[in-house]
Amino acid sequence: MESIKGIYRIGHGPSSSHTMGPRRAAQEFLARNSGAKRFEVTLYGSLAATGRGHLTDRAILSVLEPEAPTTIHWKADVFLPFHPNGMLFESYFGESNTPREQWHIYSVGGGALANEESTAQQPEMIYEMNTIAEIQAWCDRTGCSYWEYVEQCEGPQIWDYLDRVWNVMQAAIRRGLEAEGVLPGGLGVRRKAGDYYIRSKGYSEAMRSRGLIYAYALATSEENAAGGEIVTAPTCGSSGVLPAVLFHLQQTREFIRPRMLRALATAGLFGNVVKHNASISGAEVGCQGEVGVACAMAAAASCQLFGGTPAQIEYAAEMGLEHHLGLTCDPICGLVQIPCIERNAYAAARALDSNIYATYSDGKHRVSFDRVVDVMRQTGHDLPSLYKETAEGGLAKDFAH
Repeated sequence: MESIKGIYRIGHGPSSSHTMGPRRAAQEFLARNSGAKRFEVTLYGSLAATGRGHLTDRAILSVLEPEAPTTIHWKADVFLPFHPNGMLFESYFGESNTPREQWHIYSVGGGALANEESTAQQPEMIYEMNTIAEIQAWCDRTGCSYWEYVEQCEGPQIWDYLDRVWNVMQAAIRRGLEAEGVLPGGLGVRRKAGDYYIRSKGYSEAMRSRGLIYAYALATSEENAAGGEIVTAPTCGSSGVLPAVLFHLQQTREFIRPRMLRALATAGLFGNVVKHNASISGAEVGCQGEVGVACAMAAAASCQLFGGTPAQIEYAAEMGLEHHLGLTCDPICGLVQIPCIERNAYAAARALDSNIYATYSDGKHRVSFDRVVDVMRQTGHDLPSLYKETAEGGLAKDFAH
């Protein structure tokens, strides 16, 4: 597996696959084609179907247009075989109408890019073990925990990176709690995080705790929808789940910073296993690969913070993902707002429930996390395309641009 840095990418919303990935692709293409007279970009499949709502065109134009005029073409009905989020970049120099370079590239989720050539040249794989079963067996054999395996594979420098990740996560929550007004995009969705935070103060402890979880998840998700700086965990659309759980536990239990970073490491490991063996792309497997994986990551992190054994941590993560199986990606108007924002809040609460359920147990259960990952991958492939980030089915039906 690759570094967990690929799970935690710092950038601006509203979508890791539709905003961060295309922006990065434009930057890479521009670096090779500086001085071009004009650019043309063609978007395909899911990327084209919901690109306007996800600000894909703005992300690309913000990079290329300062250099040269850029035209974007939308082909939502054309799905390239490699991945639903396909792009074609073309550069033109002088008076020629023949492109100097044509580059097919795909935004495969979490801000990552890939194509047939990059797949043939695999990025550096720093994890020898690729399943939770293997890693859990190592934990049982050595007496170590999941985060110690991350440190062994990544090296001590991973803690500096996770420290930055944690800072950005907390900053996004604090900004989101203070911000007010209507989110961009035309749906008229008002920010609610601050209201939920204030109202939670008037309830008894149990209700207050749940209200705070909602508020923190809403805060990050609303910041993401507004194009603010967030951390993919594992994607922009699911970026509110893990920070909400960790922030709430840090605020209420006063865990020291190193323990928070270790929880991030464990969460990243579980997300990385899913990314390696299945997908975290909503356009490929639906929202189960985004919010479902985020819930599993948050469940694993919280279970570790409460002293769970490797078996209990695995069980918590398994429940977090299992109970999101089949979740469709059907954003209304292609915006990362309805139902995405509420899903983050519910998934954050469900992650804590998964932790509680797992810690009551001895960690033994029938269906393994790895098995659920396999089922999630197959379920995603079986879902019709209209339920995979095309804004053509489910809740988005009749709202497509």
